[in-house]
Amino acid sequence: MSDTTPGSEEELAQAKSAPADRATAGPLDDSEANAVRPYVDLGGIKLLPREGLQLRLEVEEGSKRVVAIGLDYAGSSLQVQPFAAPRSTGLWHEIRQQIAEQISRQGGSTKLTTGVFGPELLAEIPAAGAGQPGTMRLARFIGVDGPRWFLRGVIAGEGVVDPDAAAKVEDLFRSIVVVRGNAPMPPRDLIPLQMPRTGTATAPVSPQAT
Repeated sequence: MSDTTPGSEEELAQAKSAPADRATAGPLDDSEANAVRPYVDLGGIKLLPREGLQLRLEVEEGSKRVVAIGLDYAGSSLQVQPFAAPRSTGLWHEIRQQIAEQISRQGGSTKLTTGVFGPELLAEIPAAGAGQPGTMRLARFIGVDGPRWFLRGVIAGEGVVDPDAAAKVEDLFRSIVVVRGNAPMPPRDLIPLQMPRTGTATAPVSPQAT
């Protein structure tokens, strides 16, 4: 029998992780967003265009499927991915542990910290293709559990080390709207992403194969 006592390890692992003001300050669910705002429609997410924002679509080479959205802004990069999630439980506590284990296997390290979105990972990751062996890159892994979705973000650049830059990229993450849709989806499945739809306001877009 599983341990279901309040505060059990299993119960904590399944708890939702999100800022207390998520439903008003973001990241928002599509049902919570202002319908008349000029969002860029990327399928599973929408975002507000802003001065200096560069948008990259990360495309899986074989399937040509968009697997992540890359955002370059204010000296930082932010990669975002929306996933389907259960209605009553969260994914971030479990996924965070899996990310830490994966980075450790790659020869990197992680430190659990607390930021504006709750628990996050500060990671040192071996830099692929770097000229010097042993070169590491810094990244912050953030996550928010919403209603029937989970939004993951990876911050690199100035937003890892500079508080002012961090505040700007965190505000960008807050501004994202997740469009879960009504179709049944297994938890952890990537909510489909797409090129910006014709007629929507857009930031500069470039595809990038992964």
